Amino acid sequence: MAASTLKLCTILFRAPKIKVMNRSIRIGTRQSELATWQANQVAALLAENGYQSELVFVKSEGDIDLQTPLYEMGVQGIFTRTLDIALLNNRIDIAVHSMKDVPTQLPTGIQQAAVLQRASWKDLLVVRDDSSFMDDRYSTAVIATSSIRRRAQWLNYYPNHTLVNLRGNINTRLAKVKESEWNGAIFAAAGVDRINIRPENSIELDWMLPAPAQGAIMVVCRPDDEYVSSACALFNDPETAICTKIERDFLRQLMGGCSTPIAGLCEIVEGEAKFRGNILSVDGLNKVSIEKSMAATKASGLGVEAGIEILANGGKEIITKLMASNNLA
Repeated sequence: MAASTLKLCTILFRAPKIKVMNRSIRIGTRQSELATWQANQVAALLAENGYQSELVFVKSEGDIDLQTPLYEMGVQGIFTRTLDIALLNNRIDIAVHSMKDVPTQLPTGIQQAAVLQRASWKDLLVVRDDSSFMDDRYSTAVIATSSIRRRAQWLNYYPNHTLVNLRGNINTRLAKVKESEWNGAIFAAAGVDRINIRPENSIELDWMLPAPAQGAIMVVCRPDDEYVSSACALFNDPETAICTKIERDFLRQLMGGCSTPIAGLCEIVEGEAKFRGNILSVDGLNKVSIEKSMAATKASGLGVEAGIEILANGGKEIITKLMASNNLA
């Protein structure tokens, strides 16, 4: 082989890989109106940064079974698992999730690529007629929700109320409230606001702490896909990412999931990370709460510390009983 040919081969071998800038990023999403809205938000953010994308619809187990309460399905990631499998099988390039639905331990081969700026973290009560029953904590009423966290906090606040199961997409659940004999039903404010259907007869529940990461959207991808990782990093919101990590660390420390009534909220105020969290028994009779804060620049371990403290102050006993009742001990 001539020296010039050998030199050319060496140059070609050492040349850096060229990114294909016109590659279309496949965005995996569920088919509900809210999930599609979230996926379109990610598509718009990619477009703002010069990236092409397309939506790929994948139906999850949580969408198929609309009868069984989520806390009885016994599966972490019920709304995320099918999308994650599609991602691992290279059917899609990224998956878009409501972050509160994502298990605290991501599957091997999947990484967090971005967290979008958080919307409202609050829960809403949508009332059927009037809200006068809320004026008396010891009134009687029927409230619908499938969330064990909402159920437990509501019973702690209104011990004489009856809680019933409510499943389906947001539009379906809102329609059921009108058709039922219930006094009201509980929804996430972020969900109804995103698709612009918040009813006038809704009340923000400022006293109810949210599920960890409620109101936030997470984008995940494969770790070896540098093109997609770089694209998503451009719209990651650092403050939301910090707060949701602290909340999810708290949840993980308490070994929580959909079947445990655990709540957590972190907010950054004037450079300080302020965390509030609690855990309750399913019937709402027992409750352990914590409030903790520190400088946001040093708060990476705040969620773990809060979790350790709440376990030491009565949380462990509640979890032990929960695990025994769920035959998980």
